[in-house]
Amino acid sequence: MSASIDSVAISRAFLTPERPLDRWHSHYARWKLAHDPLYPGVLPLLRDDPHPLLDLGCGIGLLAHVLRGAGATQPYKGVDFDAAKIARARAAAAHRRLHDVAFDTADLSLGVPAHRGSVSILDMLQYLPEPLQSNVVSGAIACLAPGARLVIRTGLEDSSTRSRITDAVDRIGHRIGWMRSAPQRYPRREVLTEMLESAGLEVAWQSHLGRNVYNNWLVSARRPD
Repeated sequence: MSASIDSVAISRAFLTPERPLDRWHSHYARWKLAHDPLYPGVLPLLRDDPHPLLDLGCGIGLLAHVLRGAGATQPYKGVDFDAAKIARARAAAAHRRLHDVAFDTADLSLGVPAHRGSVSILDMLQYLPEPLQSNVVSGAIACLAPGARLVIRTGLEDSSTRSRITDAVDRIGHRIGWMRSAPQRYPRREVLTEMLESAGLEVAWQSHLGRNVYNNWLVSARRPD
């Protein structure tokens, strides 16, 4: 894990005096940051990006903490359909006094919020039905300023054992109440690639397995200057 990600300090931001016995989000944050290669993988792509960042499906806002902990200063806005997660994200960001960070609820079925800059979509596309996946990716592409970047982390639809494990774990997340929706369908690599490249973006794929067994991939799509 990157030394610049302080999982202990970030996890403590989710321990609030108002809810002293609620440690679930703190434990989750510490585990996620310590064991998932997501943020160490995303951080080099976004740390030095000067463009305002829109984080679609931001959850409890861990990306904002990771970026600020690494010295990134670009304006950040996270949106999510889950109002309870947004409330936790706001409280934790206020607790750590994160500068130029905002969170809001948003229903992406109504469209991607207005934005001009870079966009991240992390571990979220599989919870959307296929037509909405395309709409969200298209909406994110439309937000990109010259030189800005769309960063996606997602599982992919294929016949691998890793794909089946990824689907099973995501369904467990829904059953225990962490995700409000069950996974609908994982994107197909060829479909995503066609959408990104046809928009004139410079696309790079990276297998994002880390030390786990999930079928995760990191996609970086940059709009040329």
